Amino acid sequence: MRLREFISDRLNRLLIQVICVAVAAFFLRATGTQPGVLAVLLLALLLVFCGVQLSDFFRQRARLRELEAVLDGLDQKYLFAECAPAPKNLYERRLFELTRRAGRAMTGAVSDARAAQREYRDYVEGWVHEIKTPITAARLICRELDSGVRRRLTGELARIEEHVERALFYARAESPERDCVIRQTQLSQLVAQAVGEHRALLIQSGVRVETDGLDRSVYTDGKWAAFILGQLLQNAARYRGPEPVVTISARPLGRQVQLTVADNGLGIPAQELPRVFDRGFTGSNGRARGGSTGIGLYLCKKLAVFLELGLEISSEEGAGTVVTLTFPAREAL
Repeated sequence: MRLREFISDRLNRLLIQVICVAVAAFFLRATGTQPGVLAVLLLALLLVFCGVQLSDFFRQRARLRELEAVLDGLDQKYLFAECAPAPKNLYERRLFELTRRAGRAMTGAVSDARAAQREYRDYVEGWVHEIKTPITAARLICRELDSGVRRRLTGELARIEEHVERALFYARAESPERDCVIRQTQLSQLVAQAVGEHRALLIQSGVRVETDGLDRSVYTDGKWAAFILGQLLQNAARYRGPEPVVTISARPLGRQVQLTVADNGLGIPAQELPRVFDRGFTGSNGRARGGSTGIGLYLCKKLAVFLELGLEISSEEGAGTVVTLTFPAREAL
């Protein structure tokens, strides 16, 4: 708090006090008080008045700094009213009590919201596991159909599974630490898992996958990392060019390993590139082809941040897209 702010806050009170002093001085002068005596009285009153105001200013400033230091030292700022120093007057006691009541109400509302969120997440996870049973049954039924119908139905079922899997990971992404295990993982196995899970989509879309330099190990959660790779493969298949090829390669980078997923598809317009990780952003390609939710790359970025993976994307419209994942490795390579 600055002196100017303090005076501005008390301006009305100060004006009233000045008016009272002026009236008293006029009264004393009218009753015959000598000008010299009146001047001494006014000077003494001015000194006392300024001393009181300065004392209040320094006291309030010190109190505010004390409270700010307590707030800055708290990780959970909403606990400020519970951890603040004891109030020094009646006004502070009443104010702190109101703040505590508001904080307790806010904490209760947040707890209720988190409980509802947990219930919804548990419901989504349960629903995902339940829906996989009829999808598997539908796949078995497809085997009895002729090849053309079977291929089309298998493709549609694969799309359903993609949306279901995305819903599951979206629900888990709110608290990924519950289902995350960091361990040494072979990149070749990680890529093979992602490609295998999306084999039907890649074959149906005519996408050829080429790999290079995947004989390296990284430290990550295999399930989450495979999901990220799967989303990149889905995008490569959805926005493919005439002769689609996806190249997945890895190279060492000090104590890290960079995994690059490059395609020769439609590419992303330069003006849209900074927004591709925003939730719900579909872009011109997504709107033109339909079926885009704008959730895939958003989840990739969110999970990459949690796994402490670098995630960068570059693209040239009409030439393709390159996504680079940077994994930590224990030892320098």
